[in-house]
Amino acid sequence: MIIARRAEDARAVCRRWRAAGEKIGFVPTMGALHAGHRALLARARRECDRLVASIFVNPLQFGPREDFTRYPRPIRRDMAMLAAEGADLLYRPRVEALYPEQFETVISVLRSSRPLEGASRPGHFDGVTTVVAKLLGAVEPDLLYLGQKDAQQAIVIVRMVRDLDLGVRVVVCPTVRESDGLALSSRNGYLTPRQRAWAPRLYRALKAVAGALRSGEIESASDSEALLRTLLDSGPGKLDYAAVRDARTLAAPGPGGPWLLAVAYRLGSTRLIDNVAVRPAAKGRGGFGRK
Repeated sequence: MIIARRAEDARAVCRRWRAAGEKIGFVPTMGALHAGHRALLARARRECDRLVASIFVNPLQFGPREDFTRYPRPIRRDMAMLAAEGADLLYRPRVEALYPEQFETVISVLRSSRPLEGASRPGHFDGVTTVVAKLLGAVEPDLLYLGQKDAQQAIVIVRMVRDLDLGVRVVVCPTVRESDGLALSSRNGYLTPRQRAWAPRLYRALKAVAGALRSGEIESASDSEALLRTLLDSGPGKLDYAAVRDARTLAAPGPGGPWLLAVAYRLGSTRLIDNVAVRPAAKGRGGFGRK
């Protein structure tokens, strides 16, 4: 596995592969790799001639009271996983190389970055889109692999790629979960045993509301949000949001779906997010939208 610390080095390697007619798949990460990342790597390995991954804990996407300094960085374990999954190149830039002194350019995706995580974490998606654009500029991949667990992030990046004509195809892969339903996340390791035992209720609540929508038991986005809040408000932490949005644009949901049911929940100092996409039962125009 080749390790590149500079954009020009990663770009030179990838351009040699592309000149040889090889298709490049790219999996960007912040490290602390788990089975969810492994699933992305495995799919990219199957579908592409060359597999490139990045590890970079991006300071631009962390707020002033968030966990940048304590975010896990088990680099040796991560590199072992990448090698085991057949990665051909690891791009691991230094902060000062990616954001040199007097760096002042930020990419903003205006509409789809505003609700949900964007409302709770102002500036977060500007950091995400800026770093992803820089990583894509270094790797120049054919395919970019992202996880559905971070649904809004995927929607925002797809919008950026389309709007800026970046020439990469985005592949969004299903969320990988523990056996009890908890979505895999590098932050799950912060949970206490008691918090970890409660955390799967997020997914159970999402599934319950999705089932009620499919069956027609509930019909509107507002009723869906109310039911999510009812199921989660009595928990040991704090519900940040429970929202229903269009699963493709994050606009207000329209008839027929698909809808995205999304929640963010804080257990102690750990903030968990999860989502489920669903097509509601067709009950007539009056059953859709917000009351």
